[in-house]
Amino acid sequence: MNPTQEHNERIAKMTFATVYPHYVTKVEKKNRTKEELHQVITWLTSFDEATIQKLIDEKVTFETFFQKATINPNAHLIIGLICGYRIEEIENELTKQVRCLDKLVDELAKGKKMEKILRS
Repeated sequence: MNPTQEHNERIAKMTFATVYPHYVTKVEKKNRTKEELHQVITWLTSFDEATIQKLIDEKVTFETFFQKATINPNAHLIIGLICGYRIEEIENELTKQVRCLDKLVDELAKGKKMEKILRS
């Protein structure tokens, strides 16, 4: 199943700042830390702590967020189902990147070991 064009556009326009608190809540509820969340975000995007905060403060869209990112060369190893979509089958690159981030946050919240999450 592939997301519709409307779905892709909605994701592109969504701001990282509105989703970020949900990521924090999700991982902290499962006894993981904000620092671990940032480690996962940094692994995928190459953003440091200050850049993550700046992008939140600027309320950038996911489109801008991922345009500024340098995606980890091992990101292609992120596969599986998230939000009803199989990541490796998503054709829209931005939607795929957002779903990869969602998958990493999900794995963190599920208690996976960091080295497995970071595909090392």
